[in-house]
Amino acid sequence: MRIVITSDSTCDLSDALIEQYKIKIIPLYVVMEGKSLLDTVNVTPKDIFDYTDRTGKLCGTAARSIGDYADYFAPLSREYDAVVHISISSGFSSCFQNATLAAEDFDNVYVVNSKNLSTGHGHVVLEAARLAENCTDVEKMVEELNEFTGRVEASFVLDRLDYMVKGGRCSMVAALGANLLKLKPGIEVVDGKMQVAKKYRGSYIKCLEAYVKDKLDGRDDIIYDKCFLTYTTADPEEVEAVRAAMAKYANFETIYETTAGCTVGCHCGPKTLGILFIRKR
Repeated sequence: MRIVITSDSTCDLSDALIEQYKIKIIPLYVVMEGKSLLDTVNVTPKDIFDYTDRTGKLCGTAARSIGDYADYFAPLSREYDAVVHISISSGFSSCFQNATLAAEDFDNVYVVNSKNLSTGHGHVVLEAARLAENCTDVEKMVEELNEFTGRVEASFVLDRLDYMVKGGRCSMVAALGANLLKLKPGIEVVDGKMQVAKKYRGSYIKCLEAYVKDKLDGRDDIIYDKCFLTYTTADPEEVEAVRAAMAKYANFETIYETTAGCTVGCHCGPKTLGILFIRKR
C-alpha cells in the first residue's frame, strides 16, 4: 500500500527526519498581535520569545479548523491508498477532534491521537512511518499506533514559570514560591495531559542532571533504540550536561536533538528541556 503519514506541526521533528520519512506537516496557528501566523512557516520560536520580552504579552495558539483539515486531506487521499494523520493530544487541543470530523468525508483517511506533544508526538509519527513501509492492513496499523501511544514517556523541566503564569497554567502564588526557592518544575505527560511530576532545586544544570537521573537510572523497561533531547532554547553547556547524564544512566543508540516549535514555545517559554523515549510493552 502507498501510505502517507501526516502530522500537526507540534511533533517538533527536525527537517532532516521529516525529509527522510517523507512526512507531511500541517502547521498550527500562532496568534500574534491579532494576526494568525503559521507555526515555523512565517513565525519562529525566537519571534515569539522576542515579542513576549518586548511587550510582556504572550502569543496565542489555535487549532486548524475542520475545513483546513478537509482541504489538506483531499489531494492526499486521491494520491495515496491511505492517509494516516497523527494529531497532538486531544487533551491539549481540538486538532484531533477537527481532523477526525474532516476525515469522515474520506474513506481512506485515518486520524490517530498521539496523546502527547512535541517529540513525544514525534515518536508516534516516526513509528507510523516505520509501520507504513510494509503495511498491508491500515486499520491494523492504526490499532498498533493506538497501543504505542501509551508507551511514550515524555517529560521536561522548566527554568522559568512566567509563560505558564501568563497562560493561566500556574497560579501566581505557586510561581512566586517556586521562583523564590529557585525551584524548577518537572512536567510529565500522563494520559494525554500535563502534570507536575517533581520540583527540582538549584541551578538549571543541576536540576537537569537530577531530572535525567530520575528518568533513566535503574530502569529496565526502556527501549534504547532512540531518544529525543528536545528544548525550546538551551545553552551549549546545558545540553552537554544532559548528554553526559544520559550517557551515564542509559545507552541509547540514537539521540535526536531537536528544537521545539512555536506551539510548545508559546506555552512553556525559553529554557524548557526534555528527554522523550519509549517504554517496552
